[in-house]
Amino acid sequence: MIFDSLKNAALYYGVSPRLQKAFELVAAQDWTSVEPGIHELDGRDIFVNVVERELKKREDAKLEVHNEYIDIQILVSGKEESFGWSERKDLTQPQADFNEEKDIQFFDDVPQTYYTLKPGQFTILLPEDGHAPMVGEGPIRKIIVKVRK
Repeated sequence: MIFDSLKNAALYYGVSPRLQKAFELVAAQDWTSVEPGIHELDGRDIFVNVVERELKKREDAKLEVHNEYIDIQILVSGKEESFGWSERKDLTQPQADFNEEKDIQFFDDVPQTYYTLKPGQFTILLPEDGHAPMVGEGPIRKIIVKVRK
């Protein structure tokens, strides 16, 4: 898990071959007015899910993991968004088997820790990171950039 301000995004280009391109494509767009839903930036190698939702209570946010994609989650508007986090290797309570088609598996484990994003900040979540997004109060707009690893 990486947590930082967008102004520092270049520090993380080396984490994965496609991260630099993903951050550059994201920076080229004003995400405040893009319609919610899936938008391909580089086919299925880099795409964005624009989300507008009400945040949830901690107990309602489930930890999730991915195998094929790295998430870059960026809060576009709203006060803040918290994330639960645990190392994937420590997760022991799967809700179901891994869904290969959707590249996701959910867990009932309690997150090891929480951290909070404000607008202009991002988190990078690798396949090794269990994460429970969308925690807090109130409405938000965010983008979830899916980057094939």
